[in-house]
Amino acid sequence: MLKKILMIATGGTIASSEGENGLTPALTGEALTTNVPGIQSICNLTVLQLMNIDSTNIRPKHWLMIRDAIVLHYDSYDGFVILHGTDTMAYTAAALSYLIQNSAKPIVLTGSQKPMISPYTDAKINIYQSILYVSDDKSYNVSIVFNGKAIAGTRARKQRTRNFNGFESMNFPTLALIHDDNIIRHTIPDIPASSEFRTYQSLNDKVFVIKLIPMMTADIFHLIKDHYDAIVLEAFGIGGIPEHDDSFERAIFEWVDSGKMLAITTQVPEEGCDLSVYQVGKKYSTHSGILKTGTMTTEALVAKLMWVLGQTNDREEINRLFYKPINFDQ
Repeated sequence: MLKKILMIATGGTIASSEGENGLTPALTGEALTTNVPGIQSICNLTVLQLMNIDSTNIRPKHWLMIRDAIVLHYDSYDGFVILHGTDTMAYTAAALSYLIQNSAKPIVLTGSQKPMISPYTDAKINIYQSILYVSDDKSYNVSIVFNGKAIAGTRARKQRTRNFNGFESMNFPTLALIHDDNIIRHTIPDIPASSEFRTYQSLNDKVFVIKLIPMMTADIFHLIKDHYDAIVLEAFGIGGIPEHDDSFERAIFEWVDSGKMLAITTQVPEEGCDLSVYQVGKKYSTHSGILKTGTMTTEALVAKLMWVLGQTNDREEINRLFYKPINFDQ
């Protein structure tokens, strides 16, 4: 029996057509699926047009709308495919990984680098492979399927703006490769039990990202203190923070000692952060209010902090939830 799959269309490049001011989402999910031959033989597909916007305009309220649509229809379908713009897809995939946890049913995001209307589009193969992957018995949880790769929802990053190979799995193996109609998996972890399934509906979007650059001053911490509850700080290298004077040290410890959260990561894409290695990071490695991020992506850190702070203000519970591995994020 063919599986029942719900496709949730949200817009993005895949649905775009040329307008007066450039590409803008216009095609519906129904129109997109009519351009992809063969999917009728894989599953029974239903399309829900949830929104039709450029993913640059996706915000946490839209993550919750997608979450609500999945939860509402969860018992009626065997899996879900979300058509989404590529620019913020990694953020949405990470957010859904925290809002919908331990799902035995697969939730797949996909899109394209070129619109469906382009004669050289990658949209058709990405939709086809996403439906193939979501219909497979061994697929589960939130992932991105793009250009023949399945990537855990907390590990994806858009690395290229034009190339069809737009996404990479950062510091973690791809879940599967998809060649023609074959799904090739190197490892197959146990599918979560239905009793482990959890959903959440609260986010705190007062999370800010600071990327250190030479000559930046620590004043930025004071400028944003009334507007944000947490910072993801992208340090230099493996975890270096300037110490030419004590301004960053004072600003950082003042921030966390006031009850706000700080996660220190690296702006280097691969191999992660370790504050204990160099003198310029070590002083921050033992403070309970400073979260150590390992190899997590900035996209996952933003989404996880929004989720954690949406559940609690208690520092001990914040730490417990942050360090709890979810969908391969740690």
